[in-house]
Amino acid sequence: MFLRKLFTLTTLFLAISLFAFAEGTRTWEQSKYEDFQKGTTHGVAISSDGTLELAPAFKLVATTPASAVWATAVGPQGEIYAATGGPARVYRILPGGQPVAIFQPQELQVQALAVDKNGVLYAATNPDGKVYRIEHVAAKTAVKDDKAKSQSEAEWKSSVYFDPGTKYIWDLALDDSGNLYVATGDHGEIFKVTSKEEHSLFFKSDEPHIRVLAFDAQGNLIAGSDGSGLIYRITPKGEGFVLYSAPKREITSLAVDKAGNIFLAAAGEKRSGGAAALGPTVVIAQPTPPPAAAATPAGAPQAVAPAPEPPVSLNPSNSVGPGGSEIYRISTDGSPELWWSSHDDLVYTLAFDQKGRLLAGAGNKGKIFAIPGRDDYTDLIKAEANQVTAFTKAPGGGLFASTSNLGKIFLLGAAPDGDGSYESDVFDAHIFSKWGRAEFRGSGNVELFARSGNVDNPDRNWSAWKKIDLAKDAAVTAPPARFVQWKAVLHPAALHSAALHSAALHSDDAAPRVESVTLNYLPKNVAPEFDDIMVTPGVRYQALPRPPNADASQHFDAPPAPIHDRQSVGVKWLVHDDNDDQLTYSVYYRGDGQTRWLLLKGNLSDKFYSFDASLLPDGGYTVKVIASDAPSHSPQEALSAEKESSRFEVDTTPPKISDFKAVVHGKNIHVQFRVTDAFSPIKRVEYSIDANDWHFVEPVGQLSDAKSENYDFDAEIPEERPTYDAEKLATTGETATEEHVVVVRAYDRFDNMTLSKVVIDVIHAPVN
Repeated sequence: MFLRKLFTLTTLFLAISLFAFAEGTRTWEQSKYEDFQKGTTHGVAISSDGTLELAPAFKLVATTPASAVWATAVGPQGEIYAATGGPARVYRILPGGQPVAIFQPQELQVQALAVDKNGVLYAATNPDGKVYRIEHVAAKTAVKDDKAKSQSEAEWKSSVYFDPGTKYIWDLALDDSGNLYVATGDHGEIFKVTSKEEHSLFFKSDEPHIRVLAFDAQGNLIAGSDGSGLIYRITPKGEGFVLYSAPKREITSLAVDKAGNIFLAAAGEKRSGGAAALGPTVVIAQPTPPPAAAATPAGAPQAVAPAPEPPVSLNPSNSVGPGGSEIYRISTDGSPELWWSSHDDLVYTLAFDQKGRLLAGAGNKGKIFAIPGRDDYTDLIKAEANQVTAFTKAPGGGLFASTSNLGKIFLLGAAPDGDGSYESDVFDAHIFSKWGRAEFRGSGNVELFARSGNVDNPDRNWSAWKKIDLAKDAAVTAPPARFVQWKAVLHPAALHSAALHSAALHSDDAAPRVESVTLNYLPKNVAPEFDDIMVTPGVRYQALPRPPNADASQHFDAPPAPIHDRQSVGVKWLVHDDNDDQLTYSVYYRGDGQTRWLLLKGNLSDKFYSFDASLLPDGGYTVKVIASDAPSHSPQEALSAEKESSRFEVDTTPPKISDFKAVVHGKNIHVQFRVTDAFSPIKRVEYSIDANDWHFVEPVGQLSDAKSENYDFDAEIPEERPTYDAEKLATTGETATEEHVVVVRAYDRFDNMTLSKVVIDVIHAPVN
């Protein structure tokens, strides 16, 4: 299992790598179970090792008017009895005949059946059910044909054989002595009813429900519960021993092989603190209202088939959903092991075919799985119903398989009885493509076909199926298109044609087998397509580090990280290629009024590029990016595309300050200057006096929207402690000089900044 998972992961990784570096001829291969599961089978089985083989014959025997057939039994003359729900009936089906209702109870469904050696039928009903005894009361009239026989069906008598007084009866089992065992809920009891109709409590568990019963070779009763998923071995004396507590909550089926190994199917997640209160997950079909006379014998087929409601659960809050089913094997030494599991399929029934293989009937896709070994399984059959609910041995070999939604009975044979076919899923090449050779790996008598189209639904005017000659060049002759599909027809060995003899198919006498089909194709090359180009001055793009486990040959196409950098211009683009080719890029620029594109950088593999803004003089520019798929094609086949960006501006030169003057007027300083920029308008101007806070100042006219602005304003001199001694000046008659520093800074629209300062002297004289 581990090796298969490792192989799957490796294959997936290689597929991703090939997808990222797609070039030239490509392949579509199907060789794994997961691949084949996407297709459609007709008499073909899919094995877990990824092969297609002929499935055993699977023929419809009867369709009942009910929505669900929960159990079947075979009578002494080979007749079939079917227990149904929606409505609750017991039907009798003669070989080649139609279902005839012989029992109609008041309860909602007939859950279980058993037939003793004398042909007496026992039927268990749910809910608040009983065990009924059903038997002939009159001999059949002599008839000449089957049609007359069905019209004059003998009367049947039904009577209550045993009433356990419990909510549910889940299963019935007869031992070799004719004793009937009755599995019940919701007290987890098993009752024994002897052939003399003496009944007793045979076994009492601490589980809410005993769901299924089976006998081993020693005559011990094997029972499976709902609540804790327990498997009991109960001796003929009623002494119980827990063989296994399954990880799942409910045991849905049991089967014991000839060697004494016990197989059990389990479903439902266990819940802590109250598992014992949970009900079984078995689905019951909603019936139509019962007739006025409940147990009236029915001597003729029912004239009107009911229209059942959708299935409902006995305990809707606990219906099986996520978690699926698991099958375990308990060996003769008592050791358990997980045999098979599925997250999607719920197993309702287990049995063994004529080859001794374990079969599992499941829902809600109506599948039958063959499970010959641990982690070795085959998707054997897809029934025309949602659930496969029960298996019963058929006379002359084979198994009867009953289903629900809809209530049908099928005969599963031991071997194929004719051809089988498999249709692959539809492959989307994503672009118009030419099909090449098919590579086939398999054996036996297999024919291969292909068809193509330009819509994803093959029923909408695709080409006809074209045979692929595997004995020659195996060319796919379906017309070029976007979509393609293949079909394999498997012929039994005895029906092979001499025209198919080929070393590639190994031996025609071998059973037909498909292991792998690979189609080669060449997409028509199309040019890359740009979605957008974005240019951002003041940004530098930086590539993100590669993931630590990324392959060195794999293209890493994560979006770049933007970093603020006033001295850079960042360019990034979005481009796609329908061929998934490897692309290279070249970046060009052109200034306003220029006609020639100049190369900034070529042979780029990333979808971004950053450059130093000072390389370009101040002005307006446009960038053009050219994408080429040359790395994935020969020179004559390579294509390219280009796209221009929106216009952007580059300005790396700061403005200039001129005519800077500052004079003192009383307690203020009158400041005048002019700011000019060669390319962009002046954005803002600020001033500071004596290294105090910066103050915003508006230009003359207030609006700052031109490349040249004049400034004329009064700034208050900061109130500071004088740097001179006023008393000394008054005494000596001397003067003192005090300096003030006026600094202005100006920004253009691209935040380029310039500074200028002026120093002024303030003379302080003595005051007379």
